[in-house]
Amino acid sequence: MGLVRLVIFGFIGLSIVYVLVSLYSRSIRLEKLEDQWAEEHPDGDETDREAWLREGMEDYKKSFRPKLILLVYVIPALFVLMSVILIN
Repeated sequence: MGLVRLVIFGFIGLSIVYVLVSLYSRSIRLEKLEDQWAEEHPDGDETDREAWLREGMEDYKKSFRPKLILLVYVIPALFVLMSVILIN
């Protein structure tokens, strides 16, 4: 029963961490895109800016970084599994 509780609360905790890290990573990427737009187009149109940012975020979604954030689930689970194996 203790293992079931650990899995449930661990999953909830890791899900919270995953959402926070994911939101942070997306906000950092969006900020970099905004800075890049400001440097390249100092007098650019707002509609062009929004389309460019949207396209940049779509590219971000397809990149490797969001997939790396899934390691938030894998690494702690491996540590718990290793400790259970080593203790028993």
